[in-house]
Amino acid sequence: MSAAAACATAADAARAAVCRDGEAAPHLKLISIFTIFATSMVGMSSPVLVARFFKTNQSLYNNALVVIKCFAAGVILATSLVHVMPDAFDALADCHVATKHPWKDFPFAGLVTLIGTILALLVDVAASSHVEHHVSYKALEGVEEEKELVGDGYGGCDDDVERVVRVEEEVARLKQRLVSRVLEIGIIFHSVIIGVTMGMSQNVCTIRPLVAALAFHQIFEGMGLGGCVAQAGFRFGTMAYMCLMFSVTTPMGIILGMILFSATGYDDSNPNALIMEGLLGSLSSGILIYMALVDLIALDFFHNKLMTSNLGLKKVSFLALTLGSASMSLLALWA
Repeated sequence: MSAAAACATAADAARAAVCRDGEAAPHLKLISIFTIFATSMVGMSSPVLVARFFKTNQSLYNNALVVIKCFAAGVILATSLVHVMPDAFDALADCHVATKHPWKDFPFAGLVTLIGTILALLVDVAASSHVEHHVSYKALEGVEEEKELVGDGYGGCDDDVERVVRVEEEVARLKQRLVSRVLEIGIIFHSVIIGVTMGMSQNVCTIRPLVAALAFHQIFEGMGLGGCVAQAGFRFGTMAYMCLMFSVTTPMGIILGMILFSATGYDDSNPNALIMEGLLGSLSSGILIYMALVDLIALDFFHNKLMTSNLGLKKVSFLALTLGSASMSLLALWA
């Protein structure tokens, strides 16, 4: 080993010793728990409140929902590709993991990301088929009942067309609710991983900047999920529950990480912790990539009648998508 390399190694070891503070780290984590909870609540509730503000003007309300959702899609796509996936690959490429079998023999991060994408597709297809079948069956029952009740006064084709439109709207609304729930599952995986990693860390030099960076991270990620929830049209109680679930996952992850460190002595550089972080992060990344590209971006830009008939709205939506992606990507400099 050269003298320069030896000096660098000694300097790194000295810096690590200074940064590792078992007394200061828990205090910083407690501050981060309350900070991240508050910013998560603000982030997720803001799109819902903005959408409700425009609700008196139906046309403006519909346009606002589309733009908010496109911003959300950009945030979620950047979250999966710029934050979650690289962290998962780095965790499984760490020298404590990648030098051992079977981790050095196969790119497991890519494989689990693929599995996450296919699982999201499977859930999407199965649930969509169930929703469409259920709503179509209810609509057919309604038509038969209306024919029996009205008799000769039944409006025929006009009534059928109107009912088909209502069925399509109901299917779209239920589909959006399904997307919001699956999306929250993927984001919760990611949030728990972030929390556990911070909770297990004893490096105050890492925790200090992470508190501020994760606060902004949760605001943008919350806006992404909140935009989808706003368009789904959930009842107030359901929206409040989903907002609470998103807000508590990272703080609960931090608490879980602190408990794991106390019980096992494992910190965030332990091989077992790195493997768990890599596998769960890869699975979360696959789910989020599928949801962002298929159920958010493609659905709005290619199948949304409101956007296809309004070129101005399409341009604004694309700018919102770009802004959401850029905002979340920029945060990768700090978290």
